Amino acid sequence: MTDTNSKELILPIAGMQSEHCALTVDQTLAAQAGVTAHRVELNNNRAVLTVNSGKFDLAKAVEAIKGVGYEVPTTIKTFPVTGLSCASCALSVESMLGAQRGVTHAAVNFAASSALVTYVPGAASTTDFKAAIQAIGYDLLVDEDEATEDIQQELHRKKYGQLRRNTIWAGVLALPVALLSMVFTHLPYRTWIMMLLALPVVFYFGRTFFVNAYKQARHGKANMDTLVALSTGISFLFSAFNTLFPQFWEQRGLEAHVYFEASAVIIFFILLGRLLEERAKANTSSAIKKLIGLQPKTVLVIGPDGKEEEMSISRVEVGYTLLVRPGDRIPVDGEVISGSSFVDESMISGEPIPVEKSEGLKVFAGTINQKGSFRFRAEKVGANTILAQIIKTVEEAQGSKAPVQKLVDKVAGIFVPVVISISLLSFGLWMAFGGANSLTHALLAMATVLVIACPCALGLATPTAIMVAVGRGAQHGILIKDAESLEVAHKVNAIILDKTGTITEGKPLVAGMLFGQNSNEAHLRQVMLAMESQSEHPLAEAIVDHLRKELTEPVELQTIENRAGEGIVALYNNHRYLIGNGRMMKNNQVEEDAALKAEVEKLEEQAQTIVFMAEDNRMVAVASIADRVKPTSAKAIAELKQLGIEVYMFTGDNHQTAAAIAQQVGIGHFKAEALPADKAQFVKELQLLGKVVAMVGDGINDSQALATANIGIAMGKGSDIAIDVAKMTIISSDLMLIVQAIALSKKTVKIIRQNLFWAFIYNVIGIPIAAGILFPFTGFLLNPMIAGAAMAMSSVSVVSNSLRLRKG
Repeated sequence: MTDTNSKELILPIAGMQSEHCALTVDQTLAAQAGVTAHRVELNNNRAVLTVNSGKFDLAKAVEAIKGVGYEVPTTIKTFPVTGLSCASCALSVESMLGAQRGVTHAAVNFAASSALVTYVPGAASTTDFKAAIQAIGYDLLVDEDEATEDIQQELHRKKYGQLRRNTIWAGVLALPVALLSMVFTHLPYRTWIMMLLALPVVFYFGRTFFVNAYKQARHGKANMDTLVALSTGISFLFSAFNTLFPQFWEQRGLEAHVYFEASAVIIFFILLGRLLEERAKANTSSAIKKLIGLQPKTVLVIGPDGKEEEMSISRVEVGYTLLVRPGDRIPVDGEVISGSSFVDESMISGEPIPVEKSEGLKVFAGTINQKGSFRFRAEKVGANTILAQIIKTVEEAQGSKAPVQKLVDKVAGIFVPVVISISLLSFGLWMAFGGANSLTHALLAMATVLVIACPCALGLATPTAIMVAVGRGAQHGILIKDAESLEVAHKVNAIILDKTGTITEGKPLVAGMLFGQNSNEAHLRQVMLAMESQSEHPLAEAIVDHLRKELTEPVELQTIENRAGEGIVALYNNHRYLIGNGRMMKNNQVEEDAALKAEVEKLEEQAQTIVFMAEDNRMVAVASIADRVKPTSAKAIAELKQLGIEVYMFTGDNHQTAAAIAQQVGIGHFKAEALPADKAQFVKELQLLGKVVAMVGDGINDSQALATANIGIAMGKGSDIAIDVAKMTIISSDLMLIVQAIALSKKTVKIIRQNLFWAFIYNVIGIPIAAGILFPFTGFLLNPMIAGAAMAMSSVSVVSNSLRLRKG
């Protein structure tokens, strides 16, 4: 039985920096009464909840989220209220507004006839407010329904702007610190200058690491932020102590070393890595924004009296009659009731040829009307349209595809407590058994352990390999958005290829022209060019382009007539010419040419579209039009198969065309007439079978599947939305580059693993030595300077290894 109290809420969350932050928020929400399902999406800066509205308390949930250090942005808005006649009316409205889902506070001013409402965008709807107030006899004047997308865009923008400023300033200040450490080693007051420059880098521009480490510590956890905060903090404080009180070590015969450069440079590099990640997320958000932009803001509604009225799309209801003019985007899903036109439905089917629409046929929101105009009846509005479903699926897929928990974070959760334990243990052991210099050795051992554990190499291991690999990919026309796509690509064992624009060129072209016996070819070409130049049919453009390339000159026609659904008729030199489809030839009783008819049958078997031409009711020519297969598609598919990858083709085109293309390129598994949701559903089915799936496409209709797949690959000549959603883009649209991308992924993952090995091996060997494990046997105690050198060596190893990706 359906639970009528079950509601879905979307809460924007601010302040989440990592998966650990998202996990903390998720666990907090899970503990709230009335929450039946919960999901926190780091990429989308939001939480998606299913709650029992009778038990769930939004205000408490918001407070709980704030309690663990994060924010739930709220909107405060004043709405005019009409119909208030007394103070008790105001109280009724205030009470009703306060009870609405997502409202945290409501106050109605009777004198000003206005309501001040504080609410959580996403969890609340101004349309619901209006309906609730109307139900008790008043009215609330609201604008467009509040778009949570705007709030999320603002969160992304602020987060990215702050991160960018911090990264730039950290870099500006860290560079002279590094130069003073390595080049100008004898400059007077060098350590003091380094300390002053490193201070803001560590504790101001890098403050988020300390804040996040504190939040983790409150829950008894540790991650990469903890490691960065601990190491850079200890390095700075130890160095500051040595700068302020160098005599402490000098009186004991030791040199007071400083490590300001390590702390500053680490903060800069980690910030730089996060800036690159945030930029990739910004592209994700822009894809959603562009999808939403496909729907017009206003529509032309035809009233019962026949008058046209322009109104907001949010006011359109099922059953309204809407007018669509040439060039308009169709606002909602519906059925044509009068008029006809061609509609570009490539965002749904992926096919480049516009579809003819006439009475009784369906039209869909977001598709583009071409040259005609028509009226249609709205059948699906708001969240029920196909476009809204595409937006929802893309949003959910992107949100649920949070990056796999990074290896360094996993290791950091174990590494940090181990390092702290070793440092404290070494301090205690030295204090207990260190003899006369126990305090000196205890402090030195503890500091050295923490310094050598500084995650220079750990921080560089992945970013350096990724940066080099991204550059290498770009040189070959492969644009890679983030580390995750490089990590996943080498695991792909199933790949789904869109047909149009991916395997084929994606544009209808004239494949050939055939003329009947005893025909004047040159003359017929001139007439054909003159007629098709004035045609509204989408295929006419391909014929005109073809003839103009042949330098054909058009004749001057006497008359011309467009016949909807058939073709065009013209008079020239008192001869009657017809150009159109088979139905037109049949309706006009055109005499067939036996030779041409035989060729047409062959071409139709190859799924080519045929345009016929007749002169005085005698067939004289045919033009075949096809979307050609790209030259390297078949070779690329063969190589993917050799790599052990299963290859599938999905297309919105008809079965005959799909079968012909699949046969040409050697694909055994294909599906024709597939809707956008079908592609995404097939991706999920393969994933349930344990497959790592790559989706390759170029259109808006592919965006759902691109977002759902383990890795989405867009063709560079495709739509902006597909490119934004996908994790990789093939600039030249050559499928062979996908094979290269997989090879690059394999090599990059190998290099990252080697880097992590080098990053940890220094710690595994160095930390016990720094703690003084060799002292009882050899009398050797690691000097902090050597610890610093070991740290530098690990970084050099990692960078050098990453640079190997530039070759081959």
